[in-house]
Amino acid sequence: MTEKLKNIWRYFTTYEKCWFLSITVLAFVFAFLFPEEDIGGVNGKIIMTLYLIDIFTNILCELLISKQSRWNFIVSLLVEATEIAICIVCAYRFATMAATIFFWIPIDIISFIQWTKHKDRVDQELTEVRRLTGLQEFLVLTGIVVWTIGIGYLLTLIDVENGILSDNTLMNKVVCYLDACCSAVGIANGVFILLRYREQWIAWYIATFLETAINIIAGQWVLLVLKVGYLTNTTYGYIKWTKYIQSHESQKNGIDSPLPVQS
Repeated sequence: MTEKLKNIWRYFTTYEKCWFLSITVLAFVFAFLFPEEDIGGVNGKIIMTLYLIDIFTNILCELLISKQSRWNFIVSLLVEATEIAICIVCAYRFATMAATIFFWIPIDIISFIQWTKHKDRVDQELTEVRRLTGLQEFLVLTGIVVWTIGIGYLLTLIDVENGILSDNTLMNKVVCYLDACCSAVGIANGVFILLRYREQWIAWYIATFLETAINIIAGQWVLLVLKVGYLTNTTYGYIKWTKYIQSHESQKNGIDSPLPVQS
């Protein structure tokens, strides 16, 4: 067991360990400074515990994705369970909850199997990744716009009592459309991850900004720590995946290039 823990510790670079620990510590500081109030009869401490679990599992999952590790999907299942619980307790973000139940959980399982089939030839801990074409990007953007308008409108028709935004009709409607867009981008992101496309990091950028707006409107300040983690790791992951793709494209074209950084 000791040797396994040492191997896990060595698996991550100094930057990755510092990033992970920094976000974790910052989350606990925010939890102390901005304690959560009771919502719909649920104790605020329980809600804050769910927030902290969500942050911890999310940043671990994101870090594993940036390292092209298929094990991110196992951690992601814990993320999905936690986020479903948060949506139920706060009585909001029903589009995201539905997408999590009917899309993200199955896609995590399928993606784990798919990534296992496409291991890197040199480093079996890595998964081969690639990039989208222009036509694919156009079709995805069109689908997101249509989904946002249609699902957003349907969400505004749902009347929820004792929800986190039930006392502010205007903001509740705004969050409905933001949530619809976020769920659409999330679904696109899930498909990109399944197919190992680098553009999943672009989808993460968009989803992060949308979720940041929702968290601010809902007063969920501790979850903003998670968004800081998203933004920094998304940049890190995009750079790593891009270097990997460029390196392997050069090798396929017969151009001598150094092996990609595996750390």
